[in-house]
Amino acid sequence: MADFGTIDEARHRAAELKREIAANDELYYVLDSPAIEDHEYDALLRELGEIERAYPEILTSDSPNARVRGALRPEFRKLAHAVPMQSLDNAYSKAELGSFFERTARALGDDSGGCSWVCEPKIDGLAVSLTYADGVLERGATRGDGTVGEDVTRNIRTIRSLPPRLKRCSEGTVEIRGEVCMSREDFAELNRAREESGEPLFANPRNAAAGSLRQLDRKVTASRKLKIFLYHVVDAARLGMRSQGDLLRWLEEEGLPTHGHAALCRDADEIYAYLEEWDRSRFMDSINTDGVVVKLDDLGLRDRLGSTAKAPRWAMAFKYPPEEKRTKVLGIDVSVGRTGALTPTARLEPVRLSGTTVRRASLHNQDEIDRKDVRVGDVVWVHKAGEIIPEILRVDFDARTGNEVPFAMPRVCPVCGTEAVRLPPEVAVRCPNRSCGAQLQEGLLHFVSRDCMDIDGMGERIIKQLAESGLVKSAADIYGLSLEDLTGLDRIAAKSARNIMDAIDASRGRPLHAVINALGIRNVGKKTARDIASRFRGMDALIAASEQELANLGGVGPTIAASIVSHFGDSHNMSVVRRLEAYGVSMKSGAGDEPEASPGENGKKIFAGKRMVFTGELETMPRQEAERVAESMGAHTSGSVSKRTDVVVVGANPGSKYNKALSLGVEIWDENMFLERLKGE
Repeated sequence: MADFGTIDEARHRAAELKREIAANDELYYVLDSPAIEDHEYDALLRELGEIERAYPEILTSDSPNARVRGALRPEFRKLAHAVPMQSLDNAYSKAELGSFFERTARALGDDSGGCSWVCEPKIDGLAVSLTYADGVLERGATRGDGTVGEDVTRNIRTIRSLPPRLKRCSEGTVEIRGEVCMSREDFAELNRAREESGEPLFANPRNAAAGSLRQLDRKVTASRKLKIFLYHVVDAARLGMRSQGDLLRWLEEEGLPTHGHAALCRDADEIYAYLEEWDRSRFMDSINTDGVVVKLDDLGLRDRLGSTAKAPRWAMAFKYPPEEKRTKVLGIDVSVGRTGALTPTARLEPVRLSGTTVRRASLHNQDEIDRKDVRVGDVVWVHKAGEIIPEILRVDFDARTGNEVPFAMPRVCPVCGTEAVRLPPEVAVRCPNRSCGAQLQEGLLHFVSRDCMDIDGMGERIIKQLAESGLVKSAADIYGLSLEDLTGLDRIAAKSARNIMDAIDASRGRPLHAVINALGIRNVGKKTARDIASRFRGMDALIAASEQELANLGGVGPTIAASIVSHFGDSHNMSVVRRLEAYGVSMKSGAGDEPEASPGENGKKIFAGKRMVFTGELETMPRQEAERVAESMGAHTSGSVSKRTDVVVVGANPGSKYNKALSLGVEIWDENMFLERLKGE
């Protein structure tokens, strides 16, 4: 054990560590903006733990090692956990894991010989508790401090993979626990969009997921593509489960998402083999995992072992060490994105990280470069943030020779030479020239991509030639191209040119959501474009919509609404839209613009094709939530009643919509009738 000097010195160091841990808890759990890496935070906890073991009289009830860490945001209603949500003790080596097995064997005595274990990847997300009452999702809460969590029911219902009803269990109350997270791809896409918009980046998928779930505006949560994986049922024995294997099967049979990589292990050797295998394959998984949770399989033996005030005695989290490598900054290049943002990227000596060779790492902006004091020629430590995005962690200042060169963002756009601007409060420097070649090329590549106009064959090489030759100065010019224009490009055969012309022609019939996405409106991506298209019948209706009307739509919000209004308020952008329309690009909504509906039981959408209006104050859920549920079952929802409306769902104080439904003879349901239709299916 390390020497901590006198007890007074040890007490002083323990107090320092507690203050540092508390400060980082505030950043991590409340602000979702960590200042240090997970392994650095764990090192602080381990040092404090060693001091407390060496001097037990220093250990107090408020020690971070004696409680579940977490904090509650005052904006959310508090929900008490009937059974505390504990955290897990961590092991960082096979030796520490072996000590855990020895403790378990001593506690179980003769019963320890035949016990099996379940290994599950440790998802790096936000722990949540779900309560289903009579088969219907009733509430969702964060772990909080383990005793009391935050009520995030409305936000958690926006997670598309989470069913609002269980498939089989329809009586009584059941509490299920799991992890809300974000895939690597969605995390990277979110950070790219935030960087383009000049917003601060999330440090990793865990903090992106936590920040997204704990939004006051649930439309923001809905736009973030969150995922959830369940792994625990409180009081599982009451439902006839005897093992973790039974529990995972029950979750799957009820239609609840599980991660799917659990394995039953009979002894320590099989557990160690699983740890090694998952360490090799975890980088191929779309979900970020930072370790493996090792659990006793037998639920009865778990009850015998019980738990400490902080963690169960029947489980241990094995944490993989962070992978960091030293390399050298060969140069810093600046690229220009489709919104004009200038982004500095470090060119690195190639280094192998998390299964791939890394040659470049984004430096994001000048503020980030200054904060880390990165210079050309520096030796730096790099890793993959969230095991996804290459990132420079810190400079090895001891390796400096004095020949390193400081970097400053260029005063002019490196592509077109226009003076660059930085508009407060953004951190991004931008090129304001919309005719800038780089912006044009990036915008065109976005326009022709699969999620937009899907013009097959028009890749980066062709787009570059079209832009540089002046044949295409805006997206609308693509539809004015001739076969001769394409065959005149370098290395474009006649057959390839004809295929591209056919793809251009076919793209005129793309659904409205694809056209909206293709326009490159800031902050509007694929999901938001679909949400918008499902509510508007054509481009003209969208253009005419007010900022407030847009902000009230699910999946939008004030920031996106302002971006849309600003985009269509620009004469250049409107010219592109009108020219696209003149070239025959469809500007009307169609079948492809319906909300992505989830099937009901046996694949049936119970409200398929129904036009529904919700009015008044509902008791069981917010009105927007009821609309989302109806849409997930195939309905088209609207804010106004007309002859085409099929059903009006009425809550308390319904107002004029109720009177209009009566006058038109539209079918009227109260809230109970709506819920009964759902329950009946």
